[in-house]
Amino acid sequence: MTRAPSPPPELQGFEYLRPLGTGGFADVFLYEQQLPKREVAVKVLLADRLSAGAAEEFTNEANVMAMLSTHPAIVTIYQAGVAADGRPYIVMEYCPKPNLQVRTRKEPFSVAEALRVGVQVSGAVETAHRAGVLHRDIKPANILVTVYNRPALTDFGIASTTAADSEAAGMSIPWSPPESFAENPTTGVRTDVYALGATVFTLLSGRSPFERKGERNSSADLIERIERMAVPKVDRADVPDSLQAVLARAMAKRPEDRYPSAVAFARALQKVQIELAHSVTPIDIVDEHPSHEELEDDDDGLTRVREVRSINPDTQSATRPSATTVRKQPSTPDVPRFDRPSADALEETQMRTQRRGAAATATADADDDDATVLRGGPKVVAPHAPAAAQATQADAVQQGASASDDLFETGRRRGGMPWWGWLIAAVGVVAVVLGIVFASTLAGGLTPTPDKTTAAPPQPKDPIAGLVPNVAELKGTSDAGVVTFTWTNPDPEKGDSYIWYEYTLDGPGTLQTTEKASVTLDGARTGATCVEVLIKRADGRSSPDPVRGCVG
Repeated sequence: MTRAPSPPPELQGFEYLRPLGTGGFADVFLYEQQLPKREVAVKVLLADRLSAGAAEEFTNEANVMAMLSTHPAIVTIYQAGVAADGRPYIVMEYCPKPNLQVRTRKEPFSVAEALRVGVQVSGAVETAHRAGVLHRDIKPANILVTVYNRPALTDFGIASTTAADSEAAGMSIPWSPPESFAENPTTGVRTDVYALGATVFTLLSGRSPFERKGERNSSADLIERIERMAVPKVDRADVPDSLQAVLARAMAKRPEDRYPSAVAFARALQKVQIELAHSVTPIDIVDEHPSHEELEDDDDGLTRVREVRSINPDTQSATRPSATTVRKQPSTPDVPRFDRPSADALEETQMRTQRRGAAATATADADDDDATVLRGGPKVVAPHAPAAAQATQADAVQQGASASDDLFETGRRRGGMPWWGWLIAAVGVVAVVLGIVFASTLAGGLTPTPDKTTAAPPQPKDPIAGLVPNVAELKGTSDAGVVTFTWTNPDPEKGDSYIWYEYTLDGPGTLQTTEKASVTLDGARTGATCVEVLIKRADGRSSPDPVRGCVG
């Protein structure tokens, strides 16, 4: 039976509004802070718990949360003190939405939202671990929801240092690992990892992992199942086997079989998001020195914790080339290199030798190793070739021209060849031309022609093509209080169905499916009525985010 809240204390600068909740050690009230004006939650230790040990634990909680509260998934602490009646209090961020335990009692979370919350809270737990703090009481009731719909971990009342592995004090049985119930209970980083897995399991199933419907679920029953039974599977068709395996490893019986850190568990959840084509939730961790275990466990680039480095823009431009910088090729000494002469060049040289009785040489141009060589065109001497090489080639060309002129002049002085010599020469020329034509035809026949039927190389897959689109044109109408919503499927496929649920101030309602692109809500409705809709493929993939539509 829930007890009545204790009287709220009078706090200077704060105006009491109403109670928010009661607990075994403290009550929480809603106050309005006068300067700056805002609503805040004030946690006040109970009067009958005022002992030296309890006050010290309460102070320790305030200090721990203040140290960690800059994390986006941890409730922010504004201040702490002692009221006029002697009760210690903590002023915290007010999270108006129901905590995750309240939500799971109404209906399970969607897979997408459970993964998102799991990654975000795991980042908060990892940050606490790196600060040397174990939470030791992670469960849905200790995860609040901010006005921006982000989870916020709270209640570090039984937190301890990560070095205190031999002690265990306080627990929530349904989300606690087997070692918490041993004769000499222990706790550690992997104890919190177990609780993270059990919490995500609860978000998906609507109950703690070892709680059974229609059976007795006393503390003794739960402890026996936690110690002896295998981790059950989430009884939902839309939960993939990969996520079932992640939860089973996180809640393994032996601590050494679990993920070594909260960030390793978060990375495993990110992989499931990638598999389901969901948006990947970032892991918020601030630390310049990642743990050794994190660097060794499945580091696939999804999360990298690096030291922050400052870059001086003045020196950066001098050491790092811009996108338009042209690389300077390494310089080569001015030593001429000679290409192997072609067959035509050798034949021309031999003819000149026979005609003049002297050797004529020509140098080839020196080319860069990574330059493109064009065959069949005129030779061009490289700009950086030695002047002597250029002069030698020019002299050779000039000598060839002079040799032709001298031979022509000699023929004229000797009176030319006899008529039968010209006839033999003409026949030889015709034979050479015919041989060249025949050789060219033969070469063309031997050259393989490109196969027009050859399939084109495979194109890279479009990574966006595998995504399931969101529904479009979600509209609602109200006729005499009967509300109907309709929508369209931008990319329909065979076997498509739709997941929908009514969304109220308390959060999403019961998940339902339909094969039609419309739904009519039962009963007459007044005021604003909203639904959220996703597309579900036949292979189990679904839209990354639900689309919301409202009427009224």
